Amino acid sequence: MKERVIWGGIAAAIFLPFLIIGSLPFQLFVGVLAMIGVSELLKMRRLEIFSFEGVFAMLAAFVLTVPMDHYLTSLPIDASFAGYGIIVFFLLAGTVLNSSAYSFEDATFPIAASFYVGIGFQNLVNARLSGIDKVLLALFIVWATDIGAYMIGRQFGKRKLLPRISPNKTIEGSLGGIACAVLTSFVFMLIDRSVYAPHHFFVMLLLVALFSIFAQFGDLVESAIKRHFGVKDSGKLIPGHGGILDRFDSMIFVFPIMHLFGLF
Repeated sequence: MKERVIWGGIAAAIFLPFLIIGSLPFQLFVGVLAMIGVSELLKMRRLEIFSFEGVFAMLAAFVLTVPMDHYLTSLPIDASFAGYGIIVFFLLAGTVLNSSAYSFEDATFPIAASFYVGIGFQNLVNARLSGIDKVLLALFIVWATDIGAYMIGRQFGKRKLLPRISPNKTIEGSLGGIACAVLTSFVFMLIDRSVYAPHHFFVMLLLVALFSIFAQFGDLVESAIKRHFGVKDSGKLIPGHGGILDRFDSMIFVFPIMHLFGLF
């Protein structure tokens, strides 16, 4: 526990200054995190990260994350998606250039990995472009969901949620996580009334419940991936916490759904 607290504090001390600074430093930092996240998935699959597919998969996640059109003004507004698509075409080209050893099925994993990680981190960057309060709201929702699910589940949990995926999670804990996220967001939105625009206050509370559900799904999806590949953590970058995906799995799901509902 001591190691977990210490390294959690170190990770926060690195992440928060970039979040506060925002702009290009934050975007590049998040792009690097996306590349590390993809590398963790590649390692689970026992693929070399500096192989043809490894390099292109990490590059694809980086390109999808960083808004290139903000700095290369000659590029279209969807330049990141277009660039990502071109890199995907290069990955698929491997099925032609090395058809005897590299199939479409082989190409699908690095493509799926880069999209899964990249789309989540892209929306984290977009949220920060809209305002730091949007990012903080998402962080509070995720953290409150995690803490509430753990505490309520530990005290009152009886019915298993999805025992084959995550044996320790309970239905009671899941509901407690949602309630804790709604309560935390209620307080945050009273302090910052602009954060829930363009929605009504009480509509936003309903959306927070939905975001909390998505946060839990993000956690469960990563648990399912790790269980499939027989690993405990996605990586070892942060002692006591695991890898980048272990820390950002819920956020990867929360930021896109927040964007869908027009919060940024």
